[in-house]
Amino acid sequence: MSGAQVSRLGGGRLHLHHGPIDIVFQAVGDGAAAAEARAVGRFRGALDELVGELPLLRSPIEEGSASSAGQHFDGEIARAMAGAVLPHAGAFVTPMAAVAGAVADAVVSAAIGNGVRRVYANNGGDAALWLAPGEAMTVAIGGTADRARVRAVDAVRGVATSGWRGRSHSLGIADAVTVLAASAAKADVAATMIANAVDLPGSAKVARVPACEVDPDSDLGARPVTRDVGALTVDEAATALSAGVRVAEGMLGRGLIASAVLYLGGQRAVVGAVPFLTCEATDG
Repeated sequence: MSGAQVSRLGGGRLHLHHGPIDIVFQAVGDGAAAAEARAVGRFRGALDELVGELPLLRSPIEEGSASSAGQHFDGEIARAMAGAVLPHAGAFVTPMAAVAGAVADAVVSAAIGNGVRRVYANNGGDAALWLAPGEAMTVAIGGTADRARVRAVDAVRGVATSGWRGRSHSLGIADAVTVLAASAAKADVAATMIANAVDLPGSAKVARVPACEVDPDSDLGARPVTRDVGALTVDEAATALSAGVRVAEGMLGRGLIASAVLYLGGQRAVVGAVPFLTCEATDG
């Protein structure tokens, strides 16, 4: 595996790449240069911090276990991952469901300092952000034309998207599920689980294979992951979306997410209040 790489992009952004970590980072304000240095320093050690704890991080969370509370993890990022998935321990989930978001959270947290107005770290679509009072940021929703405006006063500091078309494996058939939450780690695991719930169990239109056949190191083991979805009828898409909506509504009711937007087959379902700037998809 190649070492950590840092390069300069246009628009005052940095590209931070190390193995599976692939972050676009930006800090805005008079203190941006110092914030970049702090972010790069935190990024450089992130992967090595996680590698030694991967076996436990790939193990399912169990309610009431010490490891679920993060007590068996040494690293800050690993503990954040465990903490983010613990509220979902009633279903199958491992701390790896929060890894991209937790890394983004750690980089943003390190960057915060005097003279910084806005910071974000987008780790392959799972993004952490920080806003000084009075600031706001526009975020992408679901890989579509939809955008949302997040303000400093909002209880949102993380945005994550999951679905069967993404870089991670999904148990469901959602084209995309985007979640806004208090942290990127919390948004990451919630998006993963809501996307898993968007499904048509037993449908011949859905092709699945065991996750371990696609990736021998997958934390999903032999669980079937979606590899292709045929053309769905309007009713089929609506039925699958409704299953995901029920899970998202449960998370919203428990205060685990601020909002979620689910996409499948040209339909969109919205849970919670999303401050859309553009709304081109069809509401479900």
